[in-house]
Amino acid sequence: MASGEDDDPIIEEIDVYLAKSLAEKLYLFQYPVRPSIMTYDDVNHLSAKIKPKQQKVELEMAINTMSPNYCRSKGEQIALNVDGATYEETNTYSTKIMDKQTFASIQATTNTSRFAAAVFRKGELHITPLQGILQLRPSFTYLDRADGKQREREAANEGGDSSQDEAEEDVKAITVRFSRPESEQARQRRVQSYEFLQRKQAEEPWVHLHYHSLKDGRSEHERQYLYCQAMDATDNSELVKTPKEYLAMLMPPMAEEKIVRPVGPSNVLSMAQLRTLPLAEQIKTLMKNVKVMPFANLMGLLASGIDSTAVLRCIQQVALLVQGNWVVKSDVLYPKNTCSPHSGVPAELLCRGRDFVMWRFTLERWLMRKEVAAIIKLPPEDVKDFLEHMAVPRINRGWEFALPSDSMFIKKHPDVTHRQQMLWLGIQSKLEKVFNFNKDDFLPKNAPTQDSVHVSGEQRLKAAQERALQSQTSLQRALLTKRQELQAGANVQVKQEPLSDGEDGEPMETTSVAATSSLNGTVNGYSGACSPASDHANGTAPPAELRDFVSKTFKRDSVLTLSELKRLFNLHLASLPPGHGGALMAVSDRMLQDAILLSKCKQILVPFPPQSTAAADEQKVFGVWETGEALDKHRRLLYEVFSSNYRVRRKAIQARLVQEFGDDLVKADLDRLLKECCGSLGGWWYLKGTTQS
Repeated sequence: MASGEDDDPIIEEIDVYLAKSLAEKLYLFQYPVRPSIMTYDDVNHLSAKIKPKQQKVELEMAINTMSPNYCRSKGEQIALNVDGATYEETNTYSTKIMDKQTFASIQATTNTSRFAAAVFRKGELHITPLQGILQLRPSFTYLDRADGKQREREAANEGGDSSQDEAEEDVKAITVRFSRPESEQARQRRVQSYEFLQRKQAEEPWVHLHYHSLKDGRSEHERQYLYCQAMDATDNSELVKTPKEYLAMLMPPMAEEKIVRPVGPSNVLSMAQLRTLPLAEQIKTLMKNVKVMPFANLMGLLASGIDSTAVLRCIQQVALLVQGNWVVKSDVLYPKNTCSPHSGVPAELLCRGRDFVMWRFTLERWLMRKEVAAIIKLPPEDVKDFLEHMAVPRINRGWEFALPSDSMFIKKHPDVTHRQQMLWLGIQSKLEKVFNFNKDDFLPKNAPTQDSVHVSGEQRLKAAQERALQSQTSLQRALLTKRQELQAGANVQVKQEPLSDGEDGEPMETTSVAATSSLNGTVNGYSGACSPASDHANGTAPPAELRDFVSKTFKRDSVLTLSELKRLFNLHLASLPPGHGGALMAVSDRMLQDAILLSKCKQILVPFPPQSTAAADEQKVFGVWETGEALDKHRRLLYEVFSSNYRVRRKAIQARLVQEFGDDLVKADLDRLLKECCGSLGGWWYLKGTTQS
């Protein structure tokens, strides 16, 4: 050891001092696009600013426009593109030529604890820790401003060419959606997103600085702070360490790195992480993501060596057997106290409707969405979700169950199959009470077994049309008998009109003999004997709760289609607490229309075009007839205009109102009338709910 010290003698000892005056303010600037011999020391610095938290710096430096290497025409062209031809105080280049450039910084390293600036003077080494190391490069944000100017000019040109005849503000329908509570994983992804980081960075304000050149007196003064101000050893205790402490600082012990699992999307499964869960949780997670799966596929996804009996025990807790395949239970997808992300319908109603769809698939392979929606009475978005969980759409044939029937599983596990059949019988009895149907209504005639015959969608549609035609004939016969009885008893002439398919409760127009030239004795087409008022006298009027709901709804919306009103009514039912609204559970379409007519509303006979795809309930349009306001007569004339055409120009509406009521029409009244009753699309005005997309 002694010989080693002799071979490496100490030549000189240098005292090292730690200067702290600029410890949190000292930055090292690097210019990687320029060689070290070409500095910016002699260049005129126009401005400087910094964001201290982000360690972001921007410098503006002048460009020598008189240099022989400077292209003046190019500089003028850039200034013209950025600022345009007009002069404004906010122009980037006030001299109409590119006479400056901006340098923006990025951090060369985020950890500067190992870097310091040092000065050597009189055998002493003074070091100051660096706050940051920044690399400055030219910024080209002026090109973005030039692109923005170009887009503004193009938009102005397009706006000048367009016609302003129909420059009214479109009234758009707003669909209310209920957002789910944000999970912890979703919050972490949002916080780590580029958009969130950009927004947070933009929130920090710029701090403007004064630049002092290298030889400036203020710079000389600040450079003195690079030397340690207190030369006492007691004030430099950071550099007074024992050999062991110094070695520990140079070579710190290895710390175990924490494994940070990547945060993936909630609908993406990692099989490695999945297999660390208990078996029941593995099966529940798989079924929630896949929705429907054969038992063989489930066994293939689980780790090898797992007993199939244990899997069968777990799968029955989270799924039900449909055609030999396992479909996840509704209460697993829609837990208690949750609601639909589309419509806000509570989880209890969603589970009930989805169970009905699953039960129907235990009887047949094909379903029609309209048939399902007519029974469970849930919004179309939710019904579509149910079907997409376990079926696939086929053109002109409806929805087919997603997987073929697994007869092998049924034969291999008869005990499980029998237990599932018992469960389905219990679910069926509950559904029959809730939705008021009979299982025989859904069984095909002359088909004793479930799988004996597969009927195509076209055949089912044709059979349904034949049944509807037979039903229509019998209903017409019964209605004719009833009209003859009424005519004999009340001397009433009946205007006979054929019933539309599936609408046996549609009100008919009747006119008294004594008032054939006037409709004063009718209520929107009802005769005195058949009107809602007479129904009220006979004790069959709509419930008071229903009339109150309809009245409040039409106070909020002056015009509604029957389809939209039914949707709002279903949402109202879903929002009622358990045990309330019992009188509203068996409301028919006829009863709902009677409630509308008793609420001082009338049906507007909008002539939909032949190519319209609107359903029958969407073509029934009702509007408020009387509110006691001065605008009632204008509103009724507006309905008359839309009784001639399903879409009208604003000028035509205004001209008709002026023709009828003179020049007293105020523009504000017209705007209010159109806003309450109509919507605009492509320059045309439609009654609300009748817009043809």
